[in-house]
Amino acid sequence: MDGLDGYPSVVVHASQPGGRRVFIRGEDAGLATSLADVVEFLRRAGLEDAPLHDPDFIEWRGGGSAVWPAHLDDPDGGI
Repeated sequence: MDGLDGYPSVVVHASQPGGRRVFIRGEDAGLATSLADVVEFLRRAGLEDAPLHDPDFIEWRGGGSAVWPAHLDDPDGGI
């Protein structure tokens, strides 16, 4: 499931206001606010059984799959 030219097929960028930008095969899949969003983007791209923790397939920039921006409505800041 490697991407083009040996790069991962999926890149999840570092947290920014509102979430983490996800690219699948070089295309912007959207802004994810949770791991569930990443899974949904993968499903829409036909990658339902994607290996979320395989660094050859998905690159997590700025933190792994457990790192998400704090939600503004959460008084504990997402902790």
